[in-house]
Amino acid sequence: MKNWLPQRLPYSRINKQQARSLTLSPPAVLAIGFLVLVLVGCLLLLLPAATHKPITVLQALFTATSAVTVTGLVVLDVGSQFTLFGQVVIALLIQAGGLGFMTFAVVAVISLGAKIGLSQQKVAQEALNQTSLAQVAQTAKAVLLYSVVIELIGLLLLTIVWWPEYGFTKALYRGFFYTVSAFNNAGFALDSDSLTRYAGSVPVNLVISALLIIGGIGFSVLIDLKKHRVWHKLNTNTRVILLATLIINVLAFFLIWLLEARNPATLGNMPVKEQILAAWFQAVTPRTAGFNTIDYSAMTDASSILTLLLMFIGGGSLSTASGIKLGTFVILIMATYTFLRRRDEVTIMQRTVPHAQVLKALALVFISMGFVFIGTFVLSITEHAPLMDIAFEVVSALSTVGLSRGLTADLSSTGQLLIIILMITGRLGPLTLAYFLATPKKKRIRYAETQIQIG
Repeated sequence: MKNWLPQRLPYSRINKQQARSLTLSPPAVLAIGFLVLVLVGCLLLLLPAATHKPITVLQALFTATSAVTVTGLVVLDVGSQFTLFGQVVIALLIQAGGLGFMTFAVVAVISLGAKIGLSQQKVAQEALNQTSLAQVAQTAKAVLLYSVVIELIGLLLLTIVWWPEYGFTKALYRGFFYTVSAFNNAGFALDSDSLTRYAGSVPVNLVISALLIIGGIGFSVLIDLKKHRVWHKLNTNTRVILLATLIINVLAFFLIWLLEARNPATLGNMPVKEQILAAWFQAVTPRTAGFNTIDYSAMTDASSILTLLLMFIGGGSLSTASGIKLGTFVILIMATYTFLRRRDEVTIMQRTVPHAQVLKALALVFISMGFVFIGTFVLSITEHAPLMDIAFEVVSALSTVGLSRGLTADLSSTGQLLIIILMITGRLGPLTLAYFLATPKKKRIRYAETQIQIG
């Protein structure tokens, strides 16, 4: 016994150390969760009941990934290729991917009366983008409640709009599918031409664009609006996101209208009312929505470049939208302004932005641009298409937008796999992926300063 005990104790310590080393980080858990959801969706879409005719594994994987990541890029027409069962599967994948599986998990645990452990709270904190663990449960409940209420309102309005055209039952189903797709900024449509037939419909344009904007500004903004309701009482993040959303949408609206008003392939032959509606919709939808009421492949290069920027920026944090996020964009603009004004601190609305946040924003943009460059470079090798179409496809996939200039259906197998990787990367977040690949470790050593020439 005396010889046996010393041999067992080190072994136990080693096991504990190995167990600790094998503990997955929150981003890793999120990544695995989304991948499992994608695989389940792929298997469901491969069932004979999901499609009118058999599809390949790659086509099912692409569709499932696009749905879970709420992107909207499709290699198969949803309305004609998939059965009612297949379309409902896609809608459920959109809902699960849009709100995030951790939201459902947290709410489910709370509803059963169980307590969330510290490690589970950290995962939920990462998923819900919250800085305080105490806010995780409250935010998860609010996300689910707001989603149900807003989607029910959207479903009701779209059902009323489409009732005279399709009858109650079909209008109800279309309202359900488009509400889920719009609020979650997915862009999946039941018609092959997306929403182009409704380019002149005021109610369809207003309801869909409202769902896109509400889903894209972020649940933290909605929660703050519900809590305070007065502008000066809203927190800085809420005011920044609301102002930035308004400015970008209005500016994009006027620019697209100006650039496309004389283009006969887009707005040129439309009445003024339809031009206004179409320009507004195309200004809103690049914020990771994916719907369109005009042909993007027929737009001018200037409008396409503007759309690339809008897609890259995306929506608000803790929203159904992706991209680098509005907050990141605003922080970098203010950081640049601060440097040009020779100031020491980045300030927004008389509040100082921590230096760590500025670095995080810079890292996120740099990593995202790296993915855009690599994706464009690889697709330019594998695909025979104009550079604008390729860049558009890459940014659309990485920002989980779903807009395309017609390249998606013609992608090679290699191209489809690359787009799948970009969609997953964009949904999880490039910074989260970087955290997953190399968990940062703080150094206690500080080195002497040096000067590197810039500019």
